[in-house]
Amino acid sequence: MRFLGLALVSIACVCHSLASPSAQGVSGEDHFKYGSVGIESQEGLPYWIWQVLPRLFADKLPKPGGYESLGFVWEPGRELPIGFSKKNVFGSARVAINCAFCHTATYRTAPNAPRVIVPGGASHQAAPQAYSRFLEAAAADPRFNASDMLEAIGRMGRLSWTESLLYRTVYIPATRRGLNRHRDEFSWMEQRPAWGRGRIDPLNPFKYRQLGQPMDQTIGNSDMTPLWSLGLRDGRALHWDGLNPSLDEVLISSAIGNGASVKSVDLDSLQRIGAWLRELKPPRYPYPTDAALAQAGAAVFAAQCAACHAPAGARMGSVIPIEEVGTDRHRLDTWSAASAAAFNAVGEGRPWQFKSFRKTDGYVAMPIVGVWLNAPYLHNGSVPSLTDLLEPPDQRPARFYRGYDVYDPGRVGFVSESADARAAGDLFETNQPGNANSGHLYGTTLPPEQKAALIEYLKTL
Repeated sequence: MRFLGLALVSIACVCHSLASPSAQGVSGEDHFKYGSVGIESQEGLPYWIWQVLPRLFADKLPKPGGYESLGFVWEPGRELPIGFSKKNVFGSARVAINCAFCHTATYRTAPNAPRVIVPGGASHQAAPQAYSRFLEAAAADPRFNASDMLEAIGRMGRLSWTESLLYRTVYIPATRRGLNRHRDEFSWMEQRPAWGRGRIDPLNPFKYRQLGQPMDQTIGNSDMTPLWSLGLRDGRALHWDGLNPSLDEVLISSAIGNGASVKSVDLDSLQRIGAWLRELKPPRYPYPTDAALAQAGAAVFAAQCAACHAPAGARMGSVIPIEEVGTDRHRLDTWSAASAAAFNAVGEGRPWQFKSFRKTDGYVAMPIVGVWLNAPYLHNGSVPSLTDLLEPPDQRPARFYRGYDVYDPGRVGFVSESADARAAGDLFETNQPGNANSGHLYGTTLPPEQKAALIEYLKTL
C-alpha cells in the first residue's frame, strides 16, 4: 500500500469542508475511484482552476494531451479522471486525489486494442511527480493571474457573479501562493533521481512536512503496489518494508499523507474502501495459457516460491531481511525508528491514534495474486518482466521505458523498449541511486525449461 506521501497542493484554506455527500447507491468500485477521503478542504484545488490549467498551460505538460499526458485515466462520460474526487467546500467545488490515483492500472493487448482499466492495480502509467511539477510550473507563469485565468475559465463555463468574485479575489491568488509554497517545500526532490511513471517517494514528503523531521539524503523512490486481495495481508506486514500490519492504520495514514488533516480525514469513506479492497480480486491473464506447462510449473512454484509467496506460505506477509533478499536498500533506509515513533504520535487523543508503525530490516514477501499485471517488478520497479526477474541481475535490462500499457505476453510484462514505449514512457536507468535491479536471486539458477514452466504457472495466479 503506497498512496501515502504525495501532498499535491498546499492552498491557503479559507474554509472548512461540508459534510460528505451520501454514498448510498454508489458501488464500492465507484466509491474507490471517485469518492472523497477528506483531502479537499486542506489540499484540494478549486474546481475551475483545476479544469483550466491544462488548457491555459499546455506548454508546461510533458507532451500534448492534457491531463491524460500524465497517465491519468478517464472513463467515458466522467467529469474527472479516476483517482480524483470532487467535493463542496462552503459551496465551492474542490478537486483532490484519492486512493485510486496511485492504484488503478491499465493494459492493452495490442497497440490498437481497447484500454482495459483495472481498479486496485498499480498505477504503472501515472506520473505523480510530473503532475506536481506541472502545477508548480503553472503557478510560476505570469499567466497565472485572475484576468487570464478567468478569461480561460469563461471559455469553458459560466461563473455566477459571486463565484467570479471569489475566484478573482480569493481562490486564484491563494492557489498560486499555495503552489509556490509547495514548490519550495518540495525543492529537495530536485536533488534526488526522478520518480518517473508508476513510482513515488511515499515517506519523505510526510517526514519533512507533516512530521517536521530534518531533511536527510535518503531516497524513497518506489513502485506503486496493487491493492487487490488485501484481506490476505491485513494483520501482516504492509507497505514494501512492512512498516505497519494494520490495514486500517495504513488507510488513515495514507489519506493524511496525501493531504487530509486529523480533523478532515473521512473515516467512514476509508472504512468502506478497506472493506472493498479486502475482497477485491485481480483480473485473469488475458491470453491463452498452456495447461500442461502450467501444471509442471505448479510443482516448481511449490518448491521454489510458495514459502514466501503462496497465500498460506510460512513466510508470506513477513519481512525478509535485506541481507537475504539483496534488493536496493534505499527505500528501506528512508524510514527510521524515529519516524515510526513520530508517526505513532499522530492522532493523539483520537480513537484511531496510530499505534503500530515500526522500523523493519527488510522487504515484505507479498502473496502472488495477479502477478502478471504487477510489472515492473521488485519494490523499486527495476525489472520490467517476469522473464527478466528469473535472470541474474547482470543479465537484467539496465535501461528500459516505464509507463507504456501495451502488454508483452512473450516476456510477461509491459512493452518497455519499443519506439512506442519510448514515446509514451519515461526512461528508467538502473545505475541511478535507488534504482538498482540487484537481489531477489530466487529461481535465477533454474534450468530454462523449469523457468518457462514456472512463468506459465504464474500467469494463472
